[in-house]
Amino acid sequence: MARNEGRRQAIADAGLTVLAREGSRGLTHRSVDVAAGVPTGTTSNYFRSRDALVAGLVERIGERLSPTPEELERRSAGEPGRALFADYVRDIVRRLTDDREVTLALFELRLESSRRPEVAAVLGAWQRAGFEEDVAFNTRAGLPGGRREIALFHYAIDGLLLDRLTTPIDPESPTDDIIDDLVEGLLR
Repeated sequence: MARNEGRRQAIADAGLTVLAREGSRGLTHRSVDVAAGVPTGTTSNYFRSRDALVAGLVERIGERLSPTPEELERRSAGEPGRALFADYVRDIVRRLTDDREVTLALFELRLESSRRPEVAAVLGAWQRAGFEEDVAFNTRAGLPGGRREIALFHYAIDGLLLDRLTTPIDPESPTDDIIDDLVEGLLR
């Protein structure tokens, strides 16, 4: 297996680009080679099978979308309450919106997971781990809401992002206002 971590990340990033632009049917080792500008066969040196490629893409999505330790520390030091919780949700939506291509690739994988159990296994494990991390962070930070509310926010954020990154039903409504309304409505 190839060991150059920088090249592995660059290939995974190219895979995310292919996935976001072409959908899961367009994701092949050869298409990633072309997108990465590497010799034919390079992607398969780093990711032997399509399943290994998908697992590598899920891992890379997590790396690219994770908040920095500094961002988490800043939020942990804030005054617990609805305003801090709304700030936390706004940051999640900002990261997912700013890295539009990665979020679209994630949605593509979510759709593919409905048809391919092997993708569902990898993606589901990653999603559940992220959810558990969110619940733990929320508890440590003393933020309002528990496991149920965090799940509801995940559902709401997914819908909001799908709307904002595709064809918005109300493009004039500022995203931050929607988030404030969601926080108010879900943290009664």
